[in-house]
Amino acid sequence: MAEDSDLEKTEPASPRRLEEARAKGQVPRSPELATFAVLLAAGGGMYYLGRMLIGSLETIMTLGLTVDRNAAFRTDAMTSRLFDAALGALTGFAPFMILMVLVAILAPLALSGWLFSTEALVPNFARMNPIAGLGRLFSAHGAIELGKALVKALLVGGMAAWVLYSEIEPILGLATEPTGAALGHLGRLLAFSFLTVVGAMAVIVAIDVPYQLWDHAKQLRMTKDEVRQEMKEQEGDPQIKSRIRQLQRETARRRMMAEVPKADVVVTNPIHFAVALRYTESSMRAPAVVAKGSELIAERIIQIARENSVPVVRVPPLARALHAHADVGQEIPAPLYTAVAEVLAYVYQLERHSIYGGVAPEAPGDIPLPPGFDPALEKDEVG
Repeated sequence: MAEDSDLEKTEPASPRRLEEARAKGQVPRSPELATFAVLLAAGGGMYYLGRMLIGSLETIMTLGLTVDRNAAFRTDAMTSRLFDAALGALTGFAPFMILMVLVAILAPLALSGWLFSTEALVPNFARMNPIAGLGRLFSAHGAIELGKALVKALLVGGMAAWVLYSEIEPILGLATEPTGAALGHLGRLLAFSFLTVVGAMAVIVAIDVPYQLWDHAKQLRMTKDEVRQEMKEQEGDPQIKSRIRQLQRETARRRMMAEVPKADVVVTNPIHFAVALRYTESSMRAPAVVAKGSELIAERIIQIARENSVPVVRVPPLARALHAHADVGQEIPAPLYTAVAEVLAYVYQLERHSIYGGVAPEAPGDIPLPPGFDPALEKDEVG
């Protein structure tokens, strides 16, 4: 049962899934919204530009039907007049046509925003399969689209029938009215019919837009397994991340071990902790830790130090303090300057002794440390 539930698409689409779908051109679309916007723009355009359009038509008809006798028998003159009439019609209707084109382009942006995807241009031969087409036709989505078409036809057709029924007498009476009055009356009837149809379309849009958003979200739903897989891809597989961390630690350890031969001294505990220090008076403000470790790593640091003739000094409290309070690549804490200075002084004396001979320097014992720096003493106090 748990496996079945993991395979059901019950989870909302992740931002990554939404971005991938958008890149493929899969966004919510509402043809009804575009149709409604174009109709509304057409009505507004006719209302505000109607006088200009009628004036353009009147001018075109006047010029087209006013022909003198000589021009009527000249083919080149008639061609020129036809060109002028077409140019006048194009110029007169250009604002209205531009308005329609802009609305047809901008209306879909209200729902899905601007989108340009080349994947939609790639041929999809699977959609040309007639069997698959019949499957889509008789699917639940096809049934819903058919129901929407029937509701739209009934609603718009019903409103049109209601307009004809309620205005039948004024429509029949247009034939008996004077031309001027009849044209004005016809304009009002057309405006009333148009507003009725647009009102019906507004109802359809109010239903279709939420449905398209819901249907788009439903199509992009994910299974729980897909969500987990996506999280792994984004955050990285735990096993791969663990392996990467292991490789990083090994690389850092090799780099740290390569610095041990360059150290001035290795302070030990004697084998539980080992800290390698380097100090260059001309370029460093204070001694820095170049390597440190415990147990096996400490043994390896001591081994490399002895192979490269780096002094190994046994000072357990200082080794514990440096291991606990100093990181690799950083300077030692200021409170430990005095203790480390004693160790370095011993190392320099040891070097002079190996070169010039004389009395061998005495190795430092348990150098006192500032309170709170020896982890062993802190454990005893807590205990």
